[in-house]
Amino acid sequence: MASNELVPSFRQRLRQPRLAEMVAEGLRARILSGELPDGAMLPKQDDLLLEFRVSPPSIREAMRILETEGLITVQRGNVGGAVVHRPQPGKTAYMLAMLLQSRSVNLNDVQTALRHLEPVCVAACASRADRETTILPKLKENIEQSRAHIDDADIYIGLARQFHVELVVGCGNETMSLIIGALETLWSAQVDRLARRPAQHGAFADRNVRLATLKDHEKLYRFIAKGDAAGAERAAREHYSEAAHENEGWRHAFDMSAIINASTLRDG
Repeated sequence: MASNELVPSFRQRLRQPRLAEMVAEGLRARILSGELPDGAMLPKQDDLLLEFRVSPPSIREAMRILETEGLITVQRGNVGGAVVHRPQPGKTAYMLAMLLQSRSVNLNDVQTALRHLEPVCVAACASRADRETTILPKLKENIEQSRAHIDDADIYIGLARQFHVELVVGCGNETMSLIIGALETLWSAQVDRLARRPAQHGAFADRNVRLATLKDHEKLYRFIAKGDAAGAERAAREHYSEAAHENEGWRHAFDMSAIINASTLRDG
């Protein structure tokens, strides 16, 4: 008799996680579709109990699943409830940074990846039929700002980095924009941490180097404006290739063997 009494309890323990996952999947789909917008409150627990017809422990476990995924924040106390958070690109960069840091990946490894991937985005920018109203205005504004701040190495470094971010974000392909964009965001955060100080400006402390990079950016802009995808990609690869050669003075003052630091993206 005692052994039979254990059977329902054992089955219940097996069944509850599956019910919780079912509830979590239903709510997750609403968040990702936008039915539950960013900042909205999830339905109250009583409403969820009526809708899904499960036990309170299953609802609580579903909340834990969604909170672990970063899709909600459970507010406890007098206010109560759960606030919805739609996935944000910055979170992708942060998760990528944590993964790379856990594998002791260094800055040089990330820059090498960008050297191979970003030219593809540049070609995609040039292939956009709507480039006149999408990517080109942003690149032009960046170039103008860079020219205006050519004598301030710190500001120029930030603008030069943003130029590359715009190329990725504005490529017109959501998958490339998100994945390569996460890598760009990660790299920019490392540059901000290590290079945005006078002692760490490296080659960019030289005004001639800043002028040369600006010239490269203007060249990329012209290829994109003409819709020359092959020329734009070739120019991007040449730009990155030159930037990699220490004997031409294109080098960072910080240690490229340093391991990625995910904390720089924690609030992204």
